[in-house]
Amino acid sequence: MPDPGSGGAARNTVSASRVLIVDDHELLSTTMELALRAQGITAFRPRSLDPDSVRAAAADGPAGLLLLDLDLGSGADGVPVDGMLMAEDLRAEGWIVLILTGTTEKTRIAAAIAAGAVGWISKSAPFPDLVRMIVDAVAGRPVISAQEREHLLDIHRRARTHRRTGRELLGRLTAREREVLNELVAGRRAAVIARDSVVSIATVRSQIRSILTKLEVSSQLEAVALVRSLPGWTDPGGGFGGPLSG
Repeated sequence: MPDPGSGGAARNTVSASRVLIVDDHELLSTTMELALRAQGITAFRPRSLDPDSVRAAAADGPAGLLLLDLDLGSGADGVPVDGMLMAEDLRAEGWIVLILTGTTEKTRIAAAIAAGAVGWISKSAPFPDLVRMIVDAVAGRPVISAQEREHLLDIHRRARTHRRTGRELLGRLTAREREVLNELVAGRRAAVIARDSVVSIATVRSQIRSILTKLEVSSQLEAVALVRSLPGWTDPGGGFGGPLSG
């Protein structure tokens, strides 16, 4: 597997016509299974999307191509299932990963390519094109060009640098400043923060000025945008699960 930061192409070394389809869209995965079988490919799906079930399906024969959706719904604990995390063990056992996704977030696609996926396919593509690209992948032919792969790796490198820089800046804040910034991210004004915290508006404004200085931004809008751009931020009511959680 190539180094995530390198520009080396991930070679497709599938040696058997086996495709394990891991996707939470029942209609798409069933239709794809039938279409690939019509092409003479042994396509199959796990009994469920539980990691143990996926591993059991993969173990029932030689390694092949893992056709993987990045978003696999939520597990029994309500936590969203990340497809790439599920693929870690299978890649170590020789499975080649091809992403089939509906996401338009290039940073997520880029992270999957950097992690070793041989390519990605958008679910919005015409169905015959989806089948053709999967057949190409099984045959060892490239699914994305070297130029697109390098572009995605560059996106991943820049995103990684941005995350590191952003977290370093957020690490400068005191516990109270983190609380205030979380309130700003949630859309609350200084007066409301002051009222709920039982402090003066002048105190909150002073804390906000300190936050802007430490984050090296010139406005509250920029500070909020910085937080929202980092992994761990959930929604306006949920705050931040990363460095702002104290």
